[in-house]
Amino acid sequence: MAHEPQVMQCMEVWGGNQAVDTGVAMSGLDVWVYSKPYGQSEAGGDVYYLSSCATGRITRLLVADVAGHGGAVGNIAVDLRGLMRQYVNYLDQTRFVTEMNARFSALSQDGCFATAVVTTFFAPTNLLSLSNAGHPPPVLYRASERRWRFLDPEGVEGHSGADETRKNVVSNLPLGVMDLSDYHQFDLTLERGDLVLCYTDSLTESRDPAGELLGSEGLLRILGKVTPSDPKAFIPELLAAIAAEAPGNLTGDDVTVLAYRPSGKPAGMSVRQRLLAPARVLRGVIGAVRAGIAAPWPDFTVANLGGACFNRLNHTWKGRKGK
Repeated sequence: MAHEPQVMQCMEVWGGNQAVDTGVAMSGLDVWVYSKPYGQSEAGGDVYYLSSCATGRITRLLVADVAGHGGAVGNIAVDLRGLMRQYVNYLDQTRFVTEMNARFSALSQDGCFATAVVTTFFAPTNLLSLSNAGHPPPVLYRASERRWRFLDPEGVEGHSGADETRKNVVSNLPLGVMDLSDYHQFDLTLERGDLVLCYTDSLTESRDPAGELLGSEGLLRILGKVTPSDPKAFIPELLAAIAAEAPGNLTGDDVTVLAYRPSGKPAGMSVRQRLLAPARVLRGVIGAVRAGIAAPWPDFTVANLGGACFNRLNHTWKGRKGK
């Protein structure tokens, strides 16, 4: 990566739709983000955001591909930042995803819609929750297996299988297409050395040497040739490998790639962090009230509230499997 990693602060929301090439250090998670708008544009239709809660235990990551370019997408990016801030302290991400869809549904008459993938990483247990709204599926590298696989409900250990997948296809439509009350979510535990890759469709819509679309299987083939052992170099090597497949690859659209892995660092909070967390929430609530926007309250779950004080309560959070 081109820059030294920046460190995310508690209650911070970072990202946008501008060009970026950097690493980000978060509680229990290391992240690398690359985004390049189409042509010479300063901002594009790909939107990326990261957020960290008041205690640093909850990291939310968003990659979205919004239809259109320019000022309209910029306004949507600002709106999405506001939603990320509103739900920054939520452990359960389903309300956030549903609210995203409601916002795009309101804009659907203007032809505005988006695909998106939202993931939430809970540092005390390394649990990752994932919701996909019509977006290319993320890819997971399992270090213990030394292989890549797509992150979808059928491919996750312990999921209820194909019947459940088919039942929830309608709930994984792009944002703004249908006014859904809920989006399907599944969960898995990340292990040391695992790497998750989120990306926009410029990768899968690139061409292979025969001129055919790479698609998901073509991307998987290329990933098998790129070593993930050095995440700092991984994204540049992956993009270079895709560009080398055929002339013009990655030049006709926005390109965004977000990769992350558990850092292996302890995710526990110091006494000082525990004491400061309520003050951070209160400061955020006061600021929101003054600005006339929704306050960043936490969701009232045992793991979220109780886990901030007693580590063992963090382990009561099992995600929302089958939801």
